[in-house]
Amino acid sequence: MLSFTVGNLQITWRDILDILLVGYIFFRIILLIKGTRAVSVIYGLLLIIVTYFAAGQFGLYTLNWLLGNFLGSIFLVVIILFRRDIRKALAVMGATTIFKKDSVQTAVLDELILALVHMAKNKTGALIVIERNIPMGDVVSGGIELHAAFSKDLLLTIFHPDTPLHDGAVIIRDNRIEAAACILPLAVGLKHESALGTRHRAAIGVTEETDAVALIVSEERGSISLAVGGRITSSLNEVRLKKVLAAALRK
Repeated sequence: MLSFTVGNLQITWRDILDILLVGYIFFRIILLIKGTRAVSVIYGLLLIIVTYFAAGQFGLYTLNWLLGNFLGSIFLVVIILFRRDIRKALAVMGATTIFKKDSVQTAVLDELILALVHMAKNKTGALIVIERNIPMGDVVSGGIELHAAFSKDLLLTIFHPDTPLHDGAVIIRDNRIEAAACILPLAVGLKHESALGTRHRAAIGVTEETDAVALIVSEERGSISLAVGGRITSSLNEVRLKKVLAAALRK
């Protein structure tokens, strides 16, 4: 058995494997929560833990008892507080290994960007979601399924104000327009909500729950925005849109 000794401590290959696996799990958790509201929640829990031990040291027995009972149910509390983040993390882990998709074709991206720029110039509102590894079958089934080859003209026709499909989102799957007029979950608890329209909130909402990339054209301002991971980048011109979209699809 492969092993070596450090001082009085004997380390085997199982110990090394155990440390590496735990380290990798923590690394993945940090990547998943980085830049999300989960970070603030974790800071709050750490503050409660510090307060609990400080209350014990200074003889604040009532506070220590209350926090002790709270921390006694910490596993349940964590599940309740992080239920959406846990669900997304499990979905990402499973989808990445099982449903790994090929990248979007360059020709499709070029046509998509041309369509977005055209709609922005004409102030035509649009919401387009590119499905990645997490399947969005429930969203697709709630809209009008098209299963059509992707084209700029079809996209412009769908979002024309006089067509019955212009409300809702278009879902792109496997370089095809899978469905139109899809209803997406709206993000809640956003700061400066008045500055975000329904399309923007829906884009943030769907990217919080999945690994999809959402693109929005504002009919009020004629601007293009991109949402990924629950965060939104606004006021994108054609050149910057290409860079930001390509970077988002590589993640």
